[in-house]
Amino acid sequence: MFVDTHCHLEDENFAEDRAEVLARAKSVGVEKIINFGSTMKSSAAIVELTKNFSGLYGGVGVHPEEIDDFDKNSCAHLAEFAAEKNIVAIGEIGLDYHWEKDSERRLIQQKIFIAQLDLARQLHLPVCVHDRDAHADTLKILQTEGHDLRGVLHCYSGSVETAREIFKLDWFIGVDGPLTFKNSAKVPEVVKAAPRDRILIETDAPYLAPVPHRGKRNEPAFVVDVAKKLAEVRGDTLEQVAEYTTANANDLYHIF
Repeated sequence: MFVDTHCHLEDENFAEDRAEVLARAKSVGVEKIINFGSTMKSSAAIVELTKNFSGLYGGVGVHPEEIDDFDKNSCAHLAEFAAEKNIVAIGEIGLDYHWEKDSERRLIQQKIFIAQLDLARQLHLPVCVHDRDAHADTLKILQTEGHDLRGVLHCYSGSVETAREIFKLDWFIGVDGPLTFKNSAKVPEVVKAAPRDRILIETDAPYLAPVPHRGKRNEPAFVVDVAKKLAEVRGDTLEQVAEYTTANANDLYHIF
């Protein structure tokens, strides 16, 4: 059994064949899938998807690249979404400095990130964090503002040293397609150093399809390819990877 702990099935890329995508995932043992919002609109769509498809769970939040979608009423609306039965997290939230170079806009990202961390604390929900080229500020905020919270750094791209600080917080790292890429030197070193009870597997579908599907639309069934590569890098069996990553997903999200 596998769990895809991060994807975006509400994306228009799945509009024509969403049911078939879910059937393919189930056929290869992907029993549970967690979808994460990036805007208020996508978060609302995820709430509806979790009502209509078995085995689907969701997280709601505003992504750092979508800060213009966040206003004074956003946390209240997200809390309403989070009250639905199969919403299990606040996310995808965090910091993204890759595209955003303006210092004032980066500060706004930080404020919105902290506001949503506080919402998660109030709602007693875990958090899914997006961190792209913002490792130092992300870690600092989690250390200072993330008390009484658990969560995952999705699609982890930081150093081994930063990962160890994340593990000290009782947080997880999410591993996906980049682990399988030939030019990915850092991620294999991180997963080798990670305790097995700190690793989640994910796809980020429709993005970041793993080898041998690279360049195609990603989908939850391909999380098995991530698991295979994880097993190879760590010297585990695929059965072991399935067992501990599924246990970790349940530890964080309580989906079984």
